[in-house]
Amino acid sequence: MQVWQILKLLALGALACGCAALPRQDWGVSPPALQPYRDAPDFAAAGAELVTWLQGYLRTDTTNPPGNETAGAQYLAQILTKEGIASEILEFAPGRGSLVARLPGSGREPPLCLLSHIDVVTAEAKDWPPDRPPLGGVIHEGMIWGRGALDMKSMGILELATLVHLKRTKVPLRRDVVLVAVADEEVDNRGMRHLVQHHWDKLGCSQLVNEGGMGVRGALAPEQTVFAISIAEKGLLWVKLTAHGKSGHGSTPFAGRAPEKLLNALQKLRTAAADPTVHPALYATLAEVGAQSGGVSGYVMRRPALVDMLAMGKLLAEPGSRAMITNTIEITGFFGAEQPNVVPSEVAAQLDCRLLPGVTPEAFLQHLQKIVGDLSITWTVLHAAPASQSPVDDSLFRALGRHAVAGRSDAVAGPLLSAGFTDSLWAREKGVHAYGLLPIEVPREVAETFHGAHERVPVASLQRGFAVLWRAIVDVAAQAP
Repeated sequence: MQVWQILKLLALGALACGCAALPRQDWGVSPPALQPYRDAPDFAAAGAELVTWLQGYLRTDTTNPPGNETAGAQYLAQILTKEGIASEILEFAPGRGSLVARLPGSGREPPLCLLSHIDVVTAEAKDWPPDRPPLGGVIHEGMIWGRGALDMKSMGILELATLVHLKRTKVPLRRDVVLVAVADEEVDNRGMRHLVQHHWDKLGCSQLVNEGGMGVRGALAPEQTVFAISIAEKGLLWVKLTAHGKSGHGSTPFAGRAPEKLLNALQKLRTAAADPTVHPALYATLAEVGAQSGGVSGYVMRRPALVDMLAMGKLLAEPGSRAMITNTIEITGFFGAEQPNVVPSEVAAQLDCRLLPGVTPEAFLQHLQKIVGDLSITWTVLHAAPASQSPVDDSLFRALGRHAVAGRSDAVAGPLLSAGFTDSLWAREKGVHAYGLLPIEVPREVAETFHGAHERVPVASLQRGFAVLWRAIVDVAAQAP
């Protein structure tokens, strides 16, 4: 069939089902009066400086566990002190410190927070090149290597540089700007929870930028970069299910023993149907991609009804997009077996479930129990939190998207429902509008090193990311002359 015939059929289908195209995202315009402040830094000099700062930060071991985030907080504090910016380190346990630093504004608007986490996940040195170890901060072929290069010491340094240059260039502020670098995001979120519960007066922000999305080249269309801005995060239910039965010798199989019960339960969970629900954020970003890329696929991506009819299979087949449109159940570990010839009386499995907005942990636990249907299995909730989201009708969201794609004909920005969760969850409980964007651009193969071996960030992208973040923060925090 010719392309024009396909388009004709799609157009007729769109008319028949009311498949109207979504409008393009309106990112607004930057206030003209703030242009001198947006251009104030020497971006070349700032870029070289922040590379050096990031190298030192990557070499500061804040692997969690055990954490030792106070060392990272002290590293940031030393830089701030040299710039005449006071900071405070608040520990929830010895060596587990979070940093807070504030530049005061006029108070015309509530404070704006620049949030990052200090801790990084573990790394196996044997999986990294010998000349580029996880804590090396080595520059190789235009990229800075190290655990935390993407998650998320690079963002911490971009935010630090933003605060420093607000001070250096004497930008008048209509609101306080607060730098917040927290401990323990990767394990239990105790750093952010500690600040929210005991030191919220030191933050008090109404808007916040944090990790979430980033710019990925070729994410949805060849030769196109998508800057995904996280506006929402899935909820979570971490649960342990324990099967019980008679213990015995492994040489003689008997029905109804604990391992068999557990296996049957997990098999039911693995094969249970997952009904897809597309969040409006995904429709909106697909529409942005489609409007720029054009063609038949672009026509489909701009129309939610056609996405549901024609693209749902592809979305479900790809793990990343499937996680965005379904409640997920992942088996993350097993407990109970100690000897190969002994059948234990109890065995357990651990599940990581991520929940779409509108699905409560309590309701999903009941759903899991109904699927398994074995009343002898016990369930223990390890951690639970509902999904959270922030509106797209927000000045910070628009500023981030506007500057991420400024001057680019090969890039789009759009909202994202994140399959994971971040410290933004705890801020949103305080009514904060929280958005996640590491404003750098990487190819897909580099994005995939997130939490993996060979984690790295392009130097040029890091430096452009500072300009993006700087200009967005000026737009929402500077006082017009």
